[in-house]
Amino acid sequence: MADAEDREVSAGTDTEHVTLAELTTEPQATAFPDHEPRTVRLSLDTGEAVPEHTHPGRDIVFHVLEGRIELGLDDETLDVAAGELVRFPGERRVSPSAPEDATALVLLAPRADE
Repeated sequence: MADAEDREVSAGTDTEHVTLAELTTEPQATAFPDHEPRTVRLSLDTGEAVPEHTHPGRDIVFHVLEGRIELGLDDETLDVAAGELVRFPGERRVSPSAPEDATALVLLAPRADE
């Protein structure tokens, strides 16, 4: 299954079903395009990194599934191992890098009006 085009949708519902293995775009693959929360599988090879960026107006949950990621957040770096989760506001400057092969699931939820 390619990203988003052919995913399984339960008949008569708005339920979508996808496996991480079906998300083949590298290094980022969106699980449910055009739906919230934005759900992305991030796969980085050893030494790969994503340039610093922000996600204004969103709350982020970053879940490392395999390996280890050094998660740069503004001026600090968190060492996040498989099975660990980090939550942070999208206004923070984020720059994940992989000291070893790693896969993470990233949820980017629109922030509710306060």
